[in-house]
Amino acid sequence: MSEHKRSPSKLGDVVASVLKHAGLTDRVAQAAVIPEWPALVGAQIAGVTEPLLLQQDGTLVVMVKTHAWMQELTLLEPQLLTRLNADTSRPPIVKLRWMLRR
Repeated sequence: MSEHKRSPSKLGDVVASVLKHAGLTDRVAQAAVIPEWPALVGAQIAGVTEPLLLQQDGTLVVMVKTHAWMQELTLLEPQLLTRLNADTSRPPIVKLRWMLRR
């Protein structure tokens, strides 16, 4: 009986392999904008917003503190998308959906 000895795999390599086989690599890369949100949009906007989730169509849902900020951010959406999509190695965020925090 032959025994096949394998070296242990690194956890990161195993996770990357599972994500690749599940077809989720791009979604995970795209979702990286959530923890990067404060650095990408700046402290002032980060202080009144909270990215909540990334939808399958590439829409990032963001909670906003007030109606006034929601209006302002709607006007700033093209510039914010440019910042969020500066890293061209990942699929782009296609839209921002603003929701009032209750």
